[in-house]
Amino acid sequence: MQGQELPIRLEATRSTLVVIDIQEKFRPLIHGMDQVVAGSSRLIRFCQLMDIPIMVTEQYPRGLGVTISEIRLLFKSFACLEKVHFSCCGDKVFNRTLNQQGGDQIILCGIETHVCVYQTALDLLRQGKQVAVAVDAVSSCSAADREIGLKRMAEIGVQSMSVQMLMFEILKQAGTDQFKKVAHLLKE
Repeated sequence: MQGQELPIRLEATRSTLVVIDIQEKFRPLIHGMDQVVAGSSRLIRFCQLMDIPIMVTEQYPRGLGVTISEIRLLFKSFACLEKVHFSCCGDKVFNRTLNQQGGDQIILCGIETHVCVYQTALDLLRQGKQVAVAVDAVSSCSAADREIGLKRMAEIGVQSMSVQMLMFEILKQAGTDQFKKVAHLLKE
């Protein structure tokens, strides 16, 4: 990292989680979908306990179905943003909602890595946001496309982290009330 500016550590008060297009029609098509669902679910539950805002998107739900039940059921009141742009940032409502959250650190999970996740990450970077992708909570229809998407995001400055790595970075230390509140998720 010599010569490169190091990113600021992720903080709960500055972060927003964006859950991208984990929809029913994709279930049989996505490489490692079970891992995407498990990682995303774990990250959502962590963010809920840490009071980190969460935004969920659906790509053209009339054609691709709604968000899978395992994700929807994690919310007391489920709401999502419908979109037709591949980048979430192509949607005015998404941008307005994200700006209202006030955070400048965005965590991404969902599908597909090389399309909607990548394009959203690129546009968020262009907006001056710090972007992290949960590598064990994203995928594509093919493993190759997943890897290409992750590689390209790393090349443009997106932080690649596992779900557990993200959680520990936000927590910063053990022994706090917050740590005790989420300790069970760290062990999953």
